[in-house]
Amino acid sequence: MNGFVSFVSSGPGDPELLTLKAVDRLGKADAVLFDDLSAGPILEHARKDADLVGVGKRAGRKSPSQDHVSRLLVDYAKVGQHVVRLKSGDAGIFGRLEEELTALRAAGIPYEIIPGVTSASAAAAAIGIPLTRRLVARRVQFITGHDVAGALPDDINMAAIADPKATTVVYMGKGTWPKMARQMITAGLPADTPALLAHAVSTPDQSVTRMSVAELAEHLESTKSTTPALILFGALAEGDD
Repeated sequence: MNGFVSFVSSGPGDPELLTLKAVDRLGKADAVLFDDLSAGPILEHARKDADLVGVGKRAGRKSPSQDHVSRLLVDYAKVGQHVVRLKSGDAGIFGRLEEELTALRAAGIPYEIIPGVTSASAAAAAIGIPLTRRLVARRVQFITGHDVAGALPDDINMAAIADPKATTVVYMGKGTWPKMARQMITAGLPADTPALLAHAVSTPDQSVTRMSVAELAEHLESTKSTTPALILFGALAEGDD
């Protein structure tokens, strides 16, 4: 008899940001397939005898293929196990959720999706700014900074992204930010638009750097790092680091 898969959103890293439902599913799972950013204290909520399998993808590092991760989910569930697929942030935001859902549907395996706190919300909360501002930023947009090959996607609507009246959040965009920034400035975004570079939000290693869009492009061109980070820019309110 087939088992069941719970897609559990682990949030940005702080275990206190887990939902009650997420903690419940972790405590009941026979196996937990987890992303790198979901490791550490979050896994302490798993059963002591549960199989813990790291399947995270990190830029610049050897990672399991998406097909392999999907096969693992199906294989565990086919022997009747309750599986938690632990995804960082919110599972539905740039988390390759759709590929894994497709594999489960094809195999006839039931599942549920448990939403969580995305790193954009956690970054704004941690540094004391709103993602929306009345009369100033009525729109929030989330975009990915790279395609499957790690390059800047060539189908981004730069006119929409270069809107200084929106709050824009770029996931996985450190490597491509200099090119993106140049294209946005060409499309009309003021070079001095406020930007934030947020590393490891909601964790003890959190750091936030404030600068302009153009300054951040220069900074990232001269600084090579594979540490995950989030970039926010646009109509950002001031807050404390």
